[in-house]
Amino acid sequence: MNKEDICYMPAYEMADKIKRQELSSLEITEIIIERIEKINPIINAYCTPTFDLARETAKKADKSLKKGKILGALHGIPVSIKDELELKGIRTTFGTKIFENYIPNKDSIAVERLKDAGSVILGKTNLPALGFKGTTDNLIFGITKNPWNLERTSGGSSGGAAAAVAYGLSPLALGSDGGGSIRIPSSFCGVYGIKPTYGRIPQITVNLFGYLSTFVQRGPIVRYVKDAALMLDAMIGEHVQDRSSVPKPEFSYFDKINEEPKNLKIAYSLNLGFAKFIEPEVKSSVLDAIQKFDNYDWLIEESKIKIKNPELTMWIIWTTGFAKSLMPILKRKKIKIDNDLYRTAKMGMNYSAKDIRGAKLQREKISQTISELFKKYDILITPTLACPAFGIDIPFPKVINGKEVNPGAWMAFTYPFNMSGNPAASIPCGWSNDGLPIGMQIVGKKYDELTVLQVSKAFEELAPWQNKRPNLH
Repeated sequence: MNKEDICYMPAYEMADKIKRQELSSLEITEIIIERIEKINPIINAYCTPTFDLARETAKKADKSLKKGKILGALHGIPVSIKDELELKGIRTTFGTKIFENYIPNKDSIAVERLKDAGSVILGKTNLPALGFKGTTDNLIFGITKNPWNLERTSGGSSGGAAAAVAYGLSPLALGSDGGGSIRIPSSFCGVYGIKPTYGRIPQITVNLFGYLSTFVQRGPIVRYVKDAALMLDAMIGEHVQDRSSVPKPEFSYFDKINEEPKNLKIAYSLNLGFAKFIEPEVKSSVLDAIQKFDNYDWLIEESKIKIKNPELTMWIIWTTGFAKSLMPILKRKKIKIDNDLYRTAKMGMNYSAKDIRGAKLQREKISQTISELFKKYDILITPTLACPAFGIDIPFPKVINGKEVNPGAWMAFTYPFNMSGNPAASIPCGWSNDGLPIGMQIVGKKYDELTVLQVSKAFEELAPWQNKRPNLH
């Protein structure tokens, strides 16, 4: 087995080989570090490597194993952490100069649980300032490039995480998703990412954003669906400091992921009732992918779901959330921040309390529309995004399928499920004419990540994508 094959090995296979002592954690860690040192200067996925910490943790994992002690399901497995999740003693910038020199004195809950499960942390991955947009660049670390085409965006806001996984720089990555920030880069970079149900993974470090934080959930970005299940098992479960957190299921996602759901009812929609723009190659890839499910005895039919256009509702909540967070800080201190982030926060100051109450009410109506669909169906399938990855030098595509579009049209399929809190995953389902990945979104009932994972695993078996690897040459 060569070094590249080890870098692209599923995490669950790594775990097995480490336990059997066919490979050591330190050996795997050193091989991946070597690859990061070679490739990261080109794609800029990692912003703050923690190689000394990784080596130290890997050595401890190997020593523990020799003593007959298994630290957890992720014993000795390398993982990366998005730079908006706190890692004790390690610079955590949130992608903004506001926190450029911030060093937390504790871990975020998700990071703490990954550590408890025995994982080896390779470093922090890049994001846009405060994760506010769907592309990845900031004033501290610069741009993260798409592994499949260096002139295209990696997506965001977990762009560094997805790029790292796509290029074999980490088998597991921890991201977060407030409007598609796991699913967008997963789609653009050709990897698998899942946003769990809101509350499934506890979080207490997003209070800076107030009500906006109810959109956000932590989650895995991986190359293999089973690895997402393995990672979720380590992070889920209630926490006394997060009143929105929910208890852990009485089963393991990893143990049940290969079970085929019975009498499954799947709906699909190419517009959700409001998303008018989609590139033809995305549409055809998703439709072809849906047809592959004919191999299973599942009901599959087109949904007539009609979500009232949520763009203004999302915009009001999003901009006022940043206004509340940032404007008081910026009034006190002269700090240079991303111009687009500043404009976003400034726009939020134009909305009244009545506007915000109206947006919150409309959000509930949107959630109800989605809940109504799941009274009849178990799964909803949509495109993840309306287009493949666009140019690295633009914030959004101005034209989709030959028509001029507004700034949020390309990501219309992702953020409604942050509003509703449903679990949603992006899985690679095809390739554009330019050789760029295309993602399919798989959405489930609230608290039913298991069925999302099982359907994802079924599709992975029908249309595996992992044998295709990006090449910088």
